Amino acid sequence: MSQVLDAPPPTPAPAAGAPGEDLAALAARHGLSVSGARPTLSAYVRQLWARRHFIGAFATAKLTAQYSQAKLGQLWQVMTPLLNAAVYYVIFGVLMQTKRGVPDYVPFLVTGVFVWTFTQSSIMAGTRAISGNLGLVRALHFPRAALPVSFCLQQLQQLLFSMAALVVILLAFGVPPAPSWLLAAPVLVLQFVFNAGVSLIMARVGAKIPDIAQLMPFLLRTWMYASGVMFSIDRMVSAQSDLPSWLGTLLQANPAAVYIDLMRFALIDSFGGSHLPPHVWAVATGWALLAGIGGFLYFWKAEETYGRG
Repeated sequence: MSQVLDAPPPTPAPAAGAPGEDLAALAARHGLSVSGARPTLSAYVRQLWARRHFIGAFATAKLTAQYSQAKLGQLWQVMTPLLNAAVYYVIFGVLMQTKRGVPDYVPFLVTGVFVWTFTQSSIMAGTRAISGNLGLVRALHFPRAALPVSFCLQQLQQLLFSMAALVVILLAFGVPPAPSWLLAAPVLVLQFVFNAGVSLIMARVGAKIPDIAQLMPFLLRTWMYASGVMFSIDRMVSAQSDLPSWLGTLLQANPAAVYIDLMRFALIDSFGGSHLPPHVWAVATGWALLAGIGGFLYFWKAEETYGRG
């Protein structure tokens, strides 16, 4: 009679977790984290800084490719704002006579058009930064703020090309070089921070509501007409005695108008400090900090939602 040996009892599988242990605690016990979770603010800033070379290279590549199919190539970076300035000169300067009483009107107008185009193009590009690059957002892991910031940097690079043409125009119309031209650098820094902040806000809005990109040209055109691109806000406020004082103050504190007037003050000798609103540098810095910091925080709050849905 054969002897039957009892097989040892099977070893029970390890329990997934202690009774009552929720999934979050189980994940923490094994060092797991949520995929795509929003990093802390400090970690997010460090990630963005670590990718600064990518931001610069991406901006340069987009700028180079922008007019790659055109025969005139990169010349359009200068010709586009110049053609806009020519159209505005005919309509507003000649037909509507907004040049009356404004010395050096052509440099005045071209400076306004170039500076405004920087803000307008940055905001439009920021609005489509996420919704127009979903393939990149879904394929690679990187701080999404890199996209709107890189688009703003692209527009800054384009403005610097245009500034070379602006210098030629200033000299051609008898505006001499002056030490005040150095003030253009801090003006551009403040405007870049402001543009980047607004672009970050619009990137989050555009990611949630893509149709906002169709509405933005109308909103920006309205903003342009209130920003003194083609006329002097200071002269208009002084000439319109029946204009409410609060409206004049609002027009002069308009951030786009502030940066335009500061650039005119820096570059055009006839545009003196009397044309600037009170505490203009403090206002320009305040707008830059408010939009830059506020826009960055607003965008970071929704970091884990971009590219989903």
